[in-house]
Amino acid sequence: MNIAAQDDAAYVQSERPSPHVLLIRFTRSAKRNALSNPMVLELARLLVEAQHDNNTRAVVITGDDAAFSAGADLKNMQKGGVTAVVNDPKRVDAWRVIDNFPKPLIAAVNGYAFGAGNELAMCCDFVVAGRNAQFGQPEVKTGGMPGDGGTQRLPRKVGPNLAAYMIMTGNPIDAETAFRVGYAVEICEVKDTVRRACEIAEVIASRAPFAVRSSKACIAVAVGATLQNGLAFERYSIMRNHASADRAEGLAAFLEKRPPKFTGEF
Repeated sequence: MNIAAQDDAAYVQSERPSPHVLLIRFTRSAKRNALSNPMVLELARLLVEAQHDNNTRAVVITGDDAAFSAGADLKNMQKGGVTAVVNDPKRVDAWRVIDNFPKPLIAAVNGYAFGAGNELAMCCDFVVAGRNAQFGQPEVKTGGMPGDGGTQRLPRKVGPNLAAYMIMTGNPIDAETAFRVGYAVEICEVKDTVRRACEIAEVIASRAPFAVRSSKACIAVAVGATLQNGLAFERYSIMRNHASADRAEGLAAFLEKRPPKFTGEF
């Protein structure tokens, strides 16, 4: 990993809005908070610290007013290949840390939550959405498919029918739809989203910490007992898909700002 890539970790910053709540914010606004590997690793590192900090009882993750995160960094993926990005063992381990974080984790989403950004929001226990929020898995538009758990988490969040529509078309849903199907628990004005998420986090932090953590663990068992098997199959599928001509064409078209010409050839 080069020095410039390592510097991406600085785009993941933390603050403490109240004694028992940690707020983690993405600040890579010029790239719509696209998640590079160093950013994912830094998020996992902060969560490991929060897990072992008895003063931290709830965590809120957010971006800026325009984007929670618009997804993975496609330039890094084209340059380094899928193994260097999606299937990087360190990245896989970092996502496992995020997914298994035992304390309450809340996503405060304004703007785009696409691709890896949507997958990160789904790792959270629930979402507070700004009115401009959009949630989507647009990978198919560039010849790809969700690579950080989207095929497994989205059906669990919104049901298989809507998940199939979102993944197969690449079209997003808005905040109102997300609220209607139970993905988002509240809709706020954009300026209020983070504040409201932190307020809810403070309420949770006031409850019995062990009971809250135990309840979260039980919910995870109830809805995701086979998640790891699904994620392993997804990573295998990603590796096969990334070797296709359409994936190379999709990435090239994205970077060249032209419509892709897919052929269906492997």
